[in-house]
Parts: sequence; C-alpha cells; structure tokens
Amino acid sequence: MPNIKPVSDLRNYNEVLRDVAEGEPVFLTKNGRGRYALVDIADYEEMQATIRLMSELAKGRKSGEEKGWLSIETVREHFKSGINE
Repeated sequence: MPNIKPVSDLRNYNEVLRDVAEGEPVFLTKNGRGRYALVDIADYEEMQATIRLMSELAKGRKSGEEKGWLSIETVREHFKSGINE
C-alpha cells in the first residue's frame, strides 16, 4: 500500500524520511492532490539508468527506421574487428 502523507508532515521531516525505503517511496500531497514523491537514492539512480537506456534504444530504433537496419553478420563483423584492434 502506498505511503501517502500531506506535505505539512515535512515539519517533522525526520519522521517522513524514516519512512522512505528502497522500493517504498513516500508520496506527498498538497491540497489533497499528489504533488511530490520521495524515493531512496538507489531507486532514483535505477530510474535514471532506465531512462537513459530507453532513450538510447529509441535512438537506435529511429536510426534503423530512417537509415535501414544492419544484418546480424554486419554487427558481428563490426564487433569482431573492434576486439582484434
């Protein structure tokens, strides 16, 4: 179950921060609506890495669609030649 608290609970921020755990963010509301999320730094770093990966995959897909796809043989040759250099 999500941990939801009003932003006014930040007056006692130590208690709020104590509730933040890896995989268990604390959601803060303002005027009864979701406004902020406090996440563990490990979760934040994982999200950022996922975003970077998804961005690179999207670039690769776009490049393949616009410039054409490489055959698996071409890719293998590219990486074989890089290893021998």
